[in-house]
Parts: sequence; C-alpha cells; structure tokens
Amino acid sequence: MESSNADSVIRVMVQQPALAHYRVSVFAALASRPGIHCRIYYGQTSDLPNVKPAGFDAVYVPQKRLRLLSRHLVWHGPQWRCARKGQCDVLMLSWDVQYISLLAGLLRAKWNRIPVVLWGHGYSKREAGWRRLIRNRVARLATALLFYNHTVARQFATEGWDPQRLFVALNSLDQAPIAQARDHWLARPAELEAFRRQHNLVPGRTILFVSRFDPDNRVDLLIEAVARLAPKYPGVKAVIIGKGEPEGQRLRDLAARLNVGPQVMFPGAIYGQLELAPWFLCSDLFCYPANIGLSILHAFGYGLPVVTDDNVAAQNPEIEALRDGETGFLYRAGDAGALAQCLGRLLGDAALRQRLGQNARRLVEEEFTIGRMVDGMEAAIRYCMSTWRSPSFR
Repeated sequence: MESSNADSVIRVMVQQPALAHYRVSVFAALASRPGIHCRIYYGQTSDLPNVKPAGFDAVYVPQKRLRLLSRHLVWHGPQWRCARKGQCDVLMLSWDVQYISLLAGLLRAKWNRIPVVLWGHGYSKREAGWRRLIRNRVARLATALLFYNHTVARQFATEGWDPQRLFVALNSLDQAPIAQARDHWLARPAELEAFRRQHNLVPGRTILFVSRFDPDNRVDLLIEAVARLAPKYPGVKAVIIGKGEPEGQRLRDLAARLNVGPQVMFPGAIYGQLELAPWFLCSDLFCYPANIGLSILHAFGYGLPVVTDDNVAAQNPEIEALRDGETGFLYRAGDAGALAQCLGRLLGDAALRQRLGQNARRLVEEEFTIGRMVDGMEAAIRYCMSTWRSPSFR
C-alpha cells in the first residue's frame, strides 16, 4: 500500500483467514468510507470458500500450516510483513491464537509504533483456561479490540479492560439480496402458492432449517421434536436444507427409524437466494437446534421467528440477535421434549408468530446492518489513529 497523507487518509491493512461471500459487502462499505483506504489480505480455509473481491482492494496470500504435537498452527505472512514501517497506518488482524504469525506481527507493530486492532470473537465455544490466558495475553499487545457482539465486549469491560479500547462491529448480513429475492416471490403469489402445493407445505405447519449438516447443530433434536409434534399437529413438516456426510445419512436414518419420513423433507443443498426464498416464504418458523450463527439473520430477513437452545455460551456471536420472547425462543439445551414444546407453541399461535417475525425483520433492518457493523470498524480504526498521535503511545 503506497504512502499517503496521514492527516487526510488512513491506510488500513486488514488480514483475514479467507474472503467469505458475506464479507464482500462489509469490506466494500469500509473502503467507501471517506478518509479510509483499506487493503484486504486473505488466505484460504477448507471450510470457507473464497469469492472474488468487489469494490475494494484485496490480495490473496496463501497460509502455511504447521503441526506441533497435536496442535495445528498457521503462519500468515501479512500479519508479519505489514507490520513494517511505512506499510500502513493501522493494522486490523484476525484475533486467533492458532496463528503463530499473530504474536510476531503484534511485537513488530509495537516496535514500529503501528497501532493494531484485533478483530474476533474474544472467546471460545470450547473454552479452556490456558487458551483464554494466551488469547488475553496476546490481546494486551493490541491498541484496540473489536468484537462481534456487545455481550463479550461488556464482559471484557467488567474484567478490567479499558472500555475505551473495546469496540463492537455487530456481525451482520447484507439484507439487500434477501429483500430482492423476497420481493420477487411476493410479487408472484400464484407461483409461490404453486410452489407450496408442489412440496405439500401446509400453512402454519412448516419448520425450516438451512445450513451444513454438522453434528454440533443437533438437527437430530429437530427430527425427534417433529416425531412428538406429528400426532397433535397434522401436516407438520420439517424442511431440512443442506448437505454434509456422514451426518446427512444419520439424519435420514433417524427420520426413518422414528417413522416420520413424510414429515421430514431433505431437498438437498440450495445456495442461490432466489432458489432459497420460496422455502423461507412458505415456512412459518426457523429452527436451528444448536450452534446458530449468521443463519439467524438470514431467517430474520424473511420475517421468521427463530428457535434455538439456551446454551448461549456455546452459540456463535449472532445469538445476541435472539431476544427470547421477542424475536424467537430459547429451549432447554439437549432436550427434544422442550424443543417440541417450544415449536408447538409457535405452530399453534399465528398471531405470536407474526409478532415475533415482525420484530425479527425490524431488528435486521435497523440494528444488525452492514452500515452499523462498519461504524464499529471505523470507530476502532480512528481510535487507533488518535492514540498513535498521542505522546503516550508506546
């Protein structure tokens, strides 16, 4: 990144493990902010396909993967190389301690007086004392910490971290493609009704799940809950969209064993928003039994209330969008009976579904937005620059 006038343009280098499709609109919005020139350096991970950058400067740099005893470690060159003098004004690095290049880059940035934003969860879903200790010790070298939700930021503040150093970029989805697909189908009510009849989706009786099949998501609990609901709610159906073996076969076998084959539908993997939209619009609620992430914001964009479990510490940061009784419900973790009771409450009350769905859609249109997310990123960047100009910066 070429030099610039630091008083007018802040040169920001952002390092990421991959360039996910849901980050394109975020980085494009950050690049469009007046007075900020950013470049994204990204690698490649096995579970997150890269997409082409659009609307911002980006460079692909492969990662080097190492193994030390039972630990998998990663070296990503930009964390080290961009911590040199003259490369940028602010570094924004992935807050992941499996990157051995992270500590090296932070120390080098400290030496060269380059402020650093660490961006990440700030916690682990499988927290261990030693991992937390290392993560927090590394964070002490950063100028600012940027979290995905307010809950974790508040926790750090209560633990004695300087609140001025803590920022939040609420993890968000670009709702524009969802709105376009939703409006496309709603403008064609006859086609949408034909889709509903084709797949035998009964109004007031359809539960949707969309994601990769992963044991951590506990889709088996949804199938068990449907088996409990079927006698009381004729026409109930769980539509389970996704892929992933051998978990997918295990789920199909479970549905057969519980004799709910007709009540559980596996359409396969569907990726296009226009193809997904009629499934959302013909469903009445969204159930992600555990480990929910950005899917909650996807469902909210279609005005669906969401049901997931109450083990919030094991959920992803987006769980903050679920306000129990306002945008969805939390059920007792691991309990198929409690899940069935929660789903039945929504299936049996159309007015409740409508109220929660309206609240959910309002939330993603007003609070969990790309603009608000980038506001948090920009605030952390500008704080770094103001700190760097201070005589007390070390």
